[in-house]
Amino acid sequence: MDIPIPVTLPNNLTICKMSAESKHITPYRLYAVVLVVLLFLTTITIIAATLDAGAFGVTLALVIASVKVILVLIYFMHLKFDHLIFKIFAAMVFFLLALVIAITFIDYLYR
Repeated sequence: MDIPIPVTLPNNLTICKMSAESKHITPYRLYAVVLVVLLFLTTITIIAATLDAGAFGVTLALVIASVKVILVLIYFMHLKFDHLIFKIFAAMVFFLLALVIAITFIDYLYR
């Protein structure tokens, strides 16, 4: 069975138009500020690892790591300027990660 496939898609099936989008310019100062915040959060992570906080230490490290990942996604990977569908995909990944971590903690709690 041969199914004819058109060479080009109709205009209403385009997902994103890269050439028609406006360009964004991010100043270097913003990158520097985000870098300083990431270094600060890394320092807090190292300090928190030296404290004996038990299960709270792991939770704190995961929260700090999540904040750092969000900063990298938004500013360095330009998710802030991307289409809504990419933001939804990234949010779904974070939801799945949070679900897996929650299930792991629940399993650990009831052993």
